Amino acid sequence: MPYVQIRRFGSKEIITSEGEPDNYLNFILKGLVRKYYKKKNEEFNTQISFEGHIIHSQESFHTRTPSEFFIETIEPTTLLSIRYDDLGKIYLKSKKMEHLGRLVITHTMILKDRSKTQLLKLTPKERFIRFVNNNPHLLQRVPQKFLASYLNIKPETFSRFKHSVYDQKENPV
Repeated sequence: MPYVQIRRFGSKEIITSEGEPDNYLNFILKGLVRKYYKKKNEEFNTQISFEGHIIHSQESFHTRTPSEFFIETIEPTTLLSIRYDDLGKIYLKSKKMEHLGRLVITHTMILKDRSKTQLLKLTPKERFIRFVNNNPHLLQRVPQKFLASYLNIKPETFSRFKHSVYDQKENPV
């Protein structure tokens, strides 16, 4: 417990900024968070996470280098956070926690690979349908432009897909 911090943020607050090392491994207790990078005044979302998920700039956190990403709340958020140095202390004190840490990192890598594979293998409509089927609650909580960016779909295409899915639900064949 001495190594765990509860941190609270309002809506649209930056948790980690590009160019700064990410010092925290964050478990989302309540709220919604996105990770994105900027390129020529455009934002590209790479992660949208909610209660029960982990969010941090992995490379920055584990290599102690400046983050290439911004991590920002979408809605008021409560995080259970562990500082990098404290995580090392936890691992030294407990083999079980060190093992759990390896499992978490492995699971995170698998999720990242799966997401990247879907981006390459699936069509935009297939990505949209899979996302909606797996995360229907996020359509109400996340701005459409963030979801479109996360799925690598143009906002107008996302909107068209969304309307076609709702039309099919209202007018089943």
